[in-house]
Amino acid sequence: MAQDGAQQTSPAAGPPGTPRAAGPRRGRLGLYLPFILLALLAVLWSAAWLYIRNRAATEMDAWLAREAAAGRSWTCADRTITGYPFRLELRCGGLSFARSDGTFSLGPVTALVQVYQPRHALFEAAGPFRVRQGDLTGEANWSRLRGSFHGTSGGFLRASLAVDEPRIEVAGAVPQPVSVSAQHLELHARPTPGRFDTDGAVDVSLRLAQGVAPLADAFIGNDWPADLAFDGTLTRATLLRTGTVVRELERWREAGGSLDIAGLSLVKGASRLQAKGGLGLDEAHRLAGQIELRAAGVEGLVASIVGQRFGADRGALVGNLIGGLLGGVRAPRGEATAPGETPLKPLPPLRLVDGRVLFGPFQIPNVRLEPLY
Repeated sequence: MAQDGAQQTSPAAGPPGTPRAAGPRRGRLGLYLPFILLALLAVLWSAAWLYIRNRAATEMDAWLAREAAAGRSWTCADRTITGYPFRLELRCGGLSFARSDGTFSLGPVTALVQVYQPRHALFEAAGPFRVRQGDLTGEANWSRLRGSFHGTSGGFLRASLAVDEPRIEVAGAVPQPVSVSAQHLELHARPTPGRFDTDGAVDVSLRLAQGVAPLADAFIGNDWPADLAFDGTLTRATLLRTGTVVRELERWREAGGSLDIAGLSLVKGASRLQAKGGLGLDEAHRLAGQIELRAAGVEGLVASIVGQRFGADRGALVGNLIGGLLGGVRAPRGEATAPGETPLKPLPPLRLVDGRVLFGPFQIPNVRLEPLY
């Protein structure tokens, strides 16, 4: 009976001898579907990237047209926009700017943003940078310049600039040509927390390593390279635009703009100087303000300043006297100094008043502040 049961077939199987119906064959669409979707995605992404690139070019052309209508002419030579598939990369064979009061030009420039992070821009530029402002001319060069800008809908989060081996030459409307070089320079800016919306304040930080300025060397009395660190706040900075220097500075002055020096440190050989204070512009458009000073090893500088007015011998005498006075002043409690380093001591304040530069009660001879515009 078991054998008879084994020979039974289900009704669905059909009568004996009937061929079994083939099951549904697996279609090849499932095999190729991922590749089809990937190709479709690539086409859509390419179309989106082309749209974004064309939109960026259109926006740039519109901005250039608005600037030209306002009397400011920008030229990006041999402009190209590349970077497919994930970024936009703008290249200019050279960048130049011209308006009624001056011009500048720059070598090849590259700026790029990621498509998914369009407000974070990176850029590099090659020299030379040449500028003309009235009778004043300047030229800067470097081995490498790079920077970044992280913007927001209402301003920016941070802007940075780093320059290797900068070299700057200024001539024309100055008593004598000015030359400055350094090993490295960094500049950073960010909105001041709690003051950006109300005061338009921007924090600025600058670092200069191994700076050399022959004109300053002759004034200070030594040719050691200098390290400079500056931290401060520029108020009413949001008022500054791309208008003429005269108009922008006057708007800034009338709005009560100022440069608050939170800390300035200069180390040049055995001489060290720290400063804090504030600067602005007076009604005659000259620098004005007061700076508190602390220093060590500046006897030679004091001797040089006094000697210009009273003679080298008296200058040396006063310099030694100042050094002796500083030696008798205690450094502020808690100040840390390196082993073998002379503590910083307070100096008379440096005041800029009515175009004069006063060191304590004494006016620095042969120094007169001229209007900036």
